[in-house]
Amino acid sequence: MTEKTIENLILSYLPEMTAFRHTVHENPELSGKETATSARVGELLEQYGYKVTRHVGGNGIVASLKNGNGRKSIGIRADMDALPIREETNLEYASKNEGVMHACGHDGHTTTLLTAARALAETRNFDGTVHLIFQPAEEIGAGAMAMIKDGLFERFPCDAVYGLHNWPGLEQGKIQFTKNAMMASVDSVTIVVYGKGGHGARPETAIDPIIVASSIVMALQTIVSRNIPPLQSAIISTGSIHGGEAFNIIPDSVTISLTVRSFSADIQNLVEDRIKKIVEAQAQSFGARASVQYDRLVPALVNHSEYSDFALDVAKQRLGADKIVQNEIPTTVSEDFAFMLQARPGAFFFLGNGNSASLHSPHYNFDDRNLVDGAIFWCALVAAVLKQN
Repeated sequence: MTEKTIENLILSYLPEMTAFRHTVHENPELSGKETATSARVGELLEQYGYKVTRHVGGNGIVASLKNGNGRKSIGIRADMDALPIREETNLEYASKNEGVMHACGHDGHTTTLLTAARALAETRNFDGTVHLIFQPAEEIGAGAMAMIKDGLFERFPCDAVYGLHNWPGLEQGKIQFTKNAMMASVDSVTIVVYGKGGHGARPETAIDPIIVASSIVMALQTIVSRNIPPLQSAIISTGSIHGGEAFNIIPDSVTISLTVRSFSADIQNLVEDRIKKIVEAQAQSFGARASVQYDRLVPALVNHSEYSDFALDVAKQRLGADKIVQNEIPTTVSEDFAFMLQARPGAFFFLGNGNSASLHSPHYNFDDRNLVDGAIFWCALVAAVLKQN
């Protein structure tokens, strides 16, 4: 079957698959609660002829299809969960679940991969094994690791694994490739400063943790400006400071919360070390003490350059050079697909969503034209990786 015919086949699915995407959009489910979404996905995949394994790492699904005698295998991942956001799109198919919304396009990612799954099963234009990975709990950074810990790559061996995310601001239908570091790691830091409470009118009898916390917040900014090499980068943002209850009382303690972003393990290690040393030293200089809880949530998403280049060539040949965007500047948001790329070689891409509202906006919506563009790309990539003799 020619690729042009595959394109026509995928276009013929569009009304039905668009309706499916809208159904998922109407019925969003939060991370770890994707039971109905997972059930809908599993039912369709079984109808297409896949061997479906449910409850991988929670509500995760892996759908497997083998064709021919080839020994190679490929994994393709889509995420399924929604966000705790009240939708304000006024769409006919807007969320029916108050305070829950597909504001990141995971309904579109899931439906795009289902569209490709249908075409792959019908055409079987590959020699080897396809594992389609429908992941829960991406929004809380937990789903990928849960699936991996549940034996994802031992039970479903993949020579390479790929994923994509829609990207507002990138022209609709274009695919953006980044060779190496593409998305940032995300760390959560909680600092508690312990002083000595007292009367606001007699500060000399207290050890004011608010003053200490203020000094810590300012000192932490020197890490990026004075410890990070100028051709590398990191972000340290203070998200919250909580301390005290009354205007005339010096509290006993103050809690500071930070988010930290970087693009390499070396910089991540450096930042963690400097934060801990600065916090301890600043607290001691005021006669206070402090604790630091440093949690590494998601690593940097680093593409394997050979696999990213391979996928770029596939996209260029199948979709045309005008659809390709090469960008070596990473974004500071994060993605837990990073864990999968630590476990197996592969790459992640952005698929343009045009001038839509930004991700995580109550006004966001996935562009249904991407069901076609994304599915064509997935089918072409599978055919290229699992090339028939």
